[in-house]
Amino acid sequence: MFNSIFDTNTAGLEITTALISAGVALALGIALAITQAKTSQTTKGMMITLAVLPVLVMAVMIMINGNLGTSIAILGAFSLIRFRSIAGRAKDLLAVFAAMMIGLACGMGHVLFAAVIMAIYIVTVVFFSYTHILEPDCHERVLKVVIPEDLDYEDVFEDTFKKYTSRHHLVRMKTMNMGSLYKLTYDVKIKHGVKEKDFLDEIRVKNMNLKVLLSEPCAEEEI
Repeated sequence: MFNSIFDTNTAGLEITTALISAGVALALGIALAITQAKTSQTTKGMMITLAVLPVLVMAVMIMINGNLGTSIAILGAFSLIRFRSIAGRAKDLLAVFAAMMIGLACGMGHVLFAAVIMAIYIVTVVFFSYTHILEPDCHERVLKVVIPEDLDYEDVFEDTFKKYTSRHHLVRMKTMNMGSLYKLTYDVKIKHGVKEKDFLDEIRVKNMNLKVLLSEPCAEEEI
């Protein structure tokens, strides 16, 4: 069922077969790019990359005559180049890996296999993106608080945490401004029905209105 469209009995690759493989790779790449745009925040450059990458990978596969080991080594280098300076988001990494899969399959002539796997990928990503399945607890937060050095950071917020959170844990503490300030980082779980503004207002009263940041666990903001 998933046989290759390439004729292994001939010495070379027919232009018609190559064009079919390239067309399927481009079409699946465009479908992948559209799916990424509809289910995640992305950029035009990322969409172009996802659309064109399968065709380039397919060309690499053809040039190395279907040697899978060599192709994986080359594509590993390509992925390192793409993410060498900053860490990609999880969904971006997943989409790039899917684009590489399309190129590998089309480069070996398994266009039907690539289409079936791509259809499964799109349905799965759309399903999890538009449903609440696998979503993290919306009450989980990261609290970052700056306090002066003369406050006892171990107990200063204890009664506030008992009032507004069902769980709290100090995960990091570091000094700032030559030791005159502490920055505390907590993992907290806000109680149901609690207004986050009330929680922050009480924290600000106790830390003398210094900086406070309440964010989701995946956020990267700093104070």
